[in-house]
Amino acid sequence: MRAKLSYAVTAAVLVFYFVLVGSRGVMLIESGTVVTVTFGVAVLILPVIGLWFLWKNTQFVRRANALAAELDAEGGLPVDELKRTPGGRIDRDSADAVFAKRKAETEAAPDDWRSWFRLAVAYHDARDTPRARKAMQRAIALHDGRPVQQS
Repeated sequence: MRAKLSYAVTAAVLVFYFVLVGSRGVMLIESGTVVTVTFGVAVLILPVIGLWFLWKNTQFVRRANALAAELDAEGGLPVDELKRTPGGRIDRDSADAVFAKRKAETEAAPDDWRSWFRLAVAYHDARDTPRARKAMQRAIALHDGRPVQQS
């Protein structure tokens, strides 16, 4: 729940920022000179890109959460079997061992979205966020029945 709240607050702050920047872009365009109109258009592009990025991220998070809920209902969520340091951080060797197991599971069933979901969690635990995101995107695509791009 805490993660959802912080995501919502961050999204609200970003939307506020995009509106503020967008209004400045409109004010520059309304000035009417060639330089201010050019800058105004350039300034308006930033909020559009930001809103698109926020929208795509929100869609990704919602789809990943839906997969987690479905996997939880099936009883297939990965069990947290990771060792932790006294400070609570995940032990790297433990994360690597679980990752190896999840990778083998995914290689054995490359068309199963469940194995890709669990692999994404293992990547995340191993602190490899880019690969975790790609694995989750693959799990979402497989679940939705969309073609999966080979990487």
